[in-house]
Amino acid sequence: MEVKIAPSILSADFGRLNENIAEVSPYCEMIHVDVMDGHFVPNISFGAPVIKWIKTDLPLNTHLMIENPDKYIDDFVKAGSDRIIVHVEACEDLKAVLQQIKDAGVECGVSLKPATPVSEIKDVLEMIDEVLIMTVEPGFGGQEFMEEMVPKIKELRDFGFAGDVGVDGGINAETAKICREAGANLLIAGSYIFKSEDLEKAVASLRG
Repeated sequence: MEVKIAPSILSADFGRLNENIAEVSPYCEMIHVDVMDGHFVPNISFGAPVIKWIKTDLPLNTHLMIENPDKYIDDFVKAGSDRIIVHVEACEDLKAVLQQIKDAGVECGVSLKPATPVSEIKDVLEMIDEVLIMTVEPGFGGQEFMEEMVPKIKELRDFGFAGDVGVDGGINAETAKICREAGANLLIAGSYIFKSEDLEKAVASLRG
């Protein structure tokens, strides 16, 4: 399966956001956008109005780390999101939220916090385009990779899930290799890419 790279703009220079995105875009398949509300996770990032100003030809992968995501789906679709990922822990009726995203005409995915088992989403795997496995506690960039999350990747593939299996948190050349070997094909990296002196080389190292 093709390895896809999605730089997380959480680590970009927000004063040069579109410039940073343009610099990294030739080497990547999508742009990863972390939305945080200060409730579901302790940090606050940005919302739909910022996404609306992003200029790129790459798909926008919008990861909603927010409570009550169903209230904001339309806003993020209108802002230009191509795929919306919600947390199973934030949804009272996960299937209904996923259907809402699909009905809006964009792709959908589900993310799992480290403490949440893959079995929690087994009944929605046929509906979704991506499972995003958090390899850190969501909320802040620059955390250390939790290798004990890697078995979740293999478990998903063993369930027969053929969509994107993404990993997010502490991804660098070394941890990317571990995740690829377990079956992950979508690697999200923030500081490793944007803080690198050579963007092309950093992205290439994630592909192995």
